[in-house]
Amino acid sequence: MPFGLVSAWNKRRRSKSEDHSNPWVYKTAESWQIEYRNPPAKRHNASSVFTLKEMEEATCSFSDENLLGKGGFGRVYKGILRSGEVVAIKKMDLPAFKEAEGEREFRVEVDILSRLDHPNLVKLIGYCADGKHRFLVYEYMHKGNLQDHLNGIGEVKMDWPLRLKVALGAATGLAYLHSSSAVGIPIVHRDFKSTNILLDSNYEAKISDFGLAKLMPEGQETCVTAQVLGTFGYFDPEYTLTGKLTLQSDVYAFGVVLLELLTGRRAVDLDQGPNDQNLVLQVRHILNDKKKLRKVIDPEMSRGSYTLESVIMFANLASRCVRIESRERPSMMDCVRELQLILYTNSKGLGMAMHTLRMI
Repeated sequence: MPFGLVSAWNKRRRSKSEDHSNPWVYKTAESWQIEYRNPPAKRHNASSVFTLKEMEEATCSFSDENLLGKGGFGRVYKGILRSGEVVAIKKMDLPAFKEAEGEREFRVEVDILSRLDHPNLVKLIGYCADGKHRFLVYEYMHKGNLQDHLNGIGEVKMDWPLRLKVALGAATGLAYLHSSSAVGIPIVHRDFKSTNILLDSNYEAKISDFGLAKLMPEGQETCVTAQVLGTFGYFDPEYTLTGKLTLQSDVYAFGVVLLELLTGRRAVDLDQGPNDQNLVLQVRHILNDKKKLRKVIDPEMSRGSYTLESVIMFANLASRCVRIESRERPSMMDCVRELQLILYTNSKGLGMAMHTLRMI
């Protein structure tokens, strides 16, 4: 959690102003902004502020029919705003002992997403902080999250070209966060995973859930954190052991997602035997073995949708992303370039195969 944000919040709570008598009085995102020598750029379109009544109207009083899912922060509902815009509304629903943690995540998410604007990041429409009620309002993503599609819940079976498209979109979004061009300094997502990759109606990938995101100290590539945060199965081993967070921590998590796309398996599957529960440990040793690699390709993919050459290239990239030593992993920009080449290689290979079939 950025020190400046926590410090400012604690200072307001200690003050004898109106905030002291009612610590839940809400402020705009600009009033929480983290202090830097060079203030980060802001997004041109400011987020809207909604009331509890508007959230109730949008979701038909949070009816089960509008429930899209539930995560660590709370429930997510489909809603329709007074303007007619269809949105996804995330409602903070936490036990009392987690409310402070939820409040911090809420503020970080609003603060960061209010500054960012990229086609591969989910758009924050607005937020609500009415009394102790907390809501985040996002653009509605018609195709849900990536993990659902890989596990058969999605309506379309994902063949190889579509998986490559999703991988490239997610990589582009992470590269944007890491580049420092977004807010003046790099941002580590810290909770990148397949359920946080949302898909729009055209299956364009957009990264979501920035509650654990960390803005790196100016001019530094490493940040020592007091608490290791994220999701089991996507943890960077180096970060877990040392508490040192780097941009490469996201690269490791991205590598895990690549393995999910390749195999169709979950990052962690507790229904499997003790030796097969962790996807990285299960397949890492065979990713560069062409003969064994065939056995882990998701059988749900049509054989006619991929070339073995593109799969080998993809597996090699994934294996480098999940290396134990962070310095041995590629950057996200390297991942973007390689995925562009893999897409081209697969398309070209399939095109040549079709040409050959026509000649037979």
